[in-house]
Amino acid sequence: MLRLAFRTLRLRKGGFIGTFIAVFFGALIVASCGGLMETGIRGNAEPQRLAAPIVVTGGQTFEMPKEDPASLDADDKRKFEDARLPERVRLDDGLVSRLRTVPGVSDVVGEVSFPLTTGDQPALGHAWDSAALTPYALVTGTAPAAGEVVVESESGLKPGDRVDVAARGKVESFRVAGVAGSPRSITRAAVFFSATDAARLSGYPGKADAIGVFTEPGADAEAVQAKVAEVATGANVLTGIDRGVAEFPEADTSGTNLIVIAGVAGGLSVMVAMFVVASTLSLSTQQRSRELALMRAIGTTPRQLRRMVLGEALVVGLLATALAAVLGPFLGEWLFGQLVENGVAPAVLRFYQGWLPAVVGAGAAMLAVFIAAFVAGRRAGKIRPTEALAEAAVTRRWLTPTRFVVAALCFGGGTALAIVTVAVMTGPIAASTAGPAVILWAIGVAMITPGVAKVTTAILQWPMRLLGGIDARLAVLNTRAGIVRAAGAVTPIMLAVGIATANIYLQTTQQELANQAFTEDVRADAVIGSAAGGLSPDLVQRIQAVPGVAGASEYVTSSVFLEVPYDSSDDGRPAIGLTASGANATIDTKVTQGDLKALTGRTVALPDVYAKDFDRGVGDTVSLRLGDGTPVDVEVVAVTSQRRGFESLLFPADLLAPHTTAGLAPQLLVRAAPDVDPAALTERLREATAGLPVFVGDRSALIAAHDKDQAVGAWVNYLLVGMIIAYTVISVANTLVMATVRRRREFGLQRLTGSTRAQVLRMAGFEGGLVALTGIVLGTVVAAGSIVPFCLVAADSLLPMGSPLIYLSIIGLAAALALVATLVPAWLATRGPAVDSATSGSD
Repeated sequence: MLRLAFRTLRLRKGGFIGTFIAVFFGALIVASCGGLMETGIRGNAEPQRLAAPIVVTGGQTFEMPKEDPASLDADDKRKFEDARLPERVRLDDGLVSRLRTVPGVSDVVGEVSFPLTTGDQPALGHAWDSAALTPYALVTGTAPAAGEVVVESESGLKPGDRVDVAARGKVESFRVAGVAGSPRSITRAAVFFSATDAARLSGYPGKADAIGVFTEPGADAEAVQAKVAEVATGANVLTGIDRGVAEFPEADTSGTNLIVIAGVAGGLSVMVAMFVVASTLSLSTQQRSRELALMRAIGTTPRQLRRMVLGEALVVGLLATALAAVLGPFLGEWLFGQLVENGVAPAVLRFYQGWLPAVVGAGAAMLAVFIAAFVAGRRAGKIRPTEALAEAAVTRRWLTPTRFVVAALCFGGGTALAIVTVAVMTGPIAASTAGPAVILWAIGVAMITPGVAKVTTAILQWPMRLLGGIDARLAVLNTRAGIVRAAGAVTPIMLAVGIATANIYLQTTQQELANQAFTEDVRADAVIGSAAGGLSPDLVQRIQAVPGVAGASEYVTSSVFLEVPYDSSDDGRPAIGLTASGANATIDTKVTQGDLKALTGRTVALPDVYAKDFDRGVGDTVSLRLGDGTPVDVEVVAVTSQRRGFESLLFPADLLAPHTTAGLAPQLLVRAAPDVDPAALTERLREATAGLPVFVGDRSALIAAHDKDQAVGAWVNYLLVGMIIAYTVISVANTLVMATVRRRREFGLQRLTGSTRAQVLRMAGFEGGLVALTGIVLGTVVAAGSIVPFCLVAADSLLPMGSPLIYLSIIGLAAALALVATLVPAWLATRGPAVDSATSGSD
């Protein structure tokens, strides 16, 4: 039967090409997403400056109990999980001396980095001792003493020059003592200081960002690494390419993001691919029902038919997946490049596309082919030999027990997710259940598409007959007679409309809600931002003294982890640091208990939701870990009412900022007095900060910066959903073209019975319109199943936020695609004489 399968493929180019396209694009997308996932899992960035054989960094995770610690056995590690800390964890300098005692270690160098600018050029500052990690070597001049720096050769400076360095919100002048060069290209420019100046400017004296360990010649590197790990308890000991994470910690964070992005997009692609491939193969098999019945009539057994259909599908699938495996890395690398260009992933992150993503993509595609071919083969095996005499090539039975069970389970799951969304979820996190609901509703509707299409056709037949006359009547009769065939074209349209509408409107609604929450909460008329890693802590007092300023507050963002009372969130809780004296003036958070002016020292203001959930009020104590893992006990001094889903714990800025990676507040919010024009205040602030490494913007600049941060996440969603939609669109055209081209003989017979070519084309157009309208209605229902519950919770509305033009564009594209993919093949199929078409084969 395999030899027969190969021969039939040569004569069935239409079905072959259609199946090939469906499998190829599905495998291509999954393989490219696999490349992104492999890149994220590896999270590798080539080390540049930290080139020591072994690099030690602070541990970025801590053990978090899965349940209330009061009920846990501390020795049972299965009940704990690693929670990732959002801020850099630094090491004590004392570890440097301890590591020097490790056998096989020749030297140990501590490293500290801090952002700065020289002129308008950003750079990183380091102590000169850490130059040995690269190693940098002096080209000219000497090592820096206090008040001196060593710069890179590319800076254009020479010994004896003066250079202004902006760091930690202040500008200082330094003398250039020397010029150094590195043996390799370094992405970030470096400026080296004396150990004393570096410790002062970094703001973390006695701390190290990383420690480089050099081994003695001939020492066993793995043995030394193991001994270093024993001494550096709780730290990360890195070798090889893993050292790049110490230099570029953003590569590790971005890697996690890539895993999530690739997992969501790849999983969605697999689901869509299964439906598209199944729809294509099913349609191809239905179109051959008379041929298969003839084979049964001449003695072919059901098993032989099943083997032939399965063999044909697997041959096509293997060819398609082989080509997809070759081209997958190119698409994956292009996607990664787009993510880098838009700031989602750092340029230093190395892209990987090994054999595993290709195998996974091919495996997923072949699994879809096998399942679809197995189902189609079972149907082919059930064809009765007598059907060959009746020419009954249209399948009418569509609701099988399997379809019914799958549809019932999916609708039940979608309904359950909707109930959970409305009853349990709050704010934008409701999207975590709304997203999966789209898939469940889509699968459920796809299982019963023939029945729903039949109902829709029955409803629409009267207006269509009224508007289209005999041509529309014929279109309705053809669609009803071939309802299973029509359902094969309806399904991909439903998927395209449902997935596009749901995902885009979920994104626009979340983005709009985030922007509303930010603009409502922040009352600032101006913002002062840092151009060199952070603002000076004494700047807030300086700004508060500017005439026309009603209040000024530092604004720091981070995440914290509640330990007592127990909090099950492993992602931490959003935290904002404010200056107590200006908090009430610059933010519009409603205080229900206590006062934000008491937000000094080790204190916190809890959102009312947290206060209720954790049974804490003013005067109570909360134990938590700050962003860098530092444990601290804080007293509740206020309870606030904030927008649901956007709650944040409020801390004193001078408590939160030192435990962030920057160590300083990145922004200062300023509120104008009632009688002062905000534009005039902005100019006064520019005058007051002249000479400082800061920039001043008005309220619109503050909101625009927030919008830009939100737009990055939205762009990622649009890119990946766009890929899936593009694949679905291709499958729509593929399915409709297959369905229409195979009707050449039918069109010829229709013309021989008196219909003109124009009438046949109008009939085909009405059929395409009916298929498109049915798919649009079903896709809208699928999207509503996830959007409506989410919007009820997040926006207190039945309708999503976003332009109606989005939906109109989606359904317009679907309708246009359905009509073009129907009319163009019909026009080609009716070009020749009718008698030739009527007597020709169906391929």
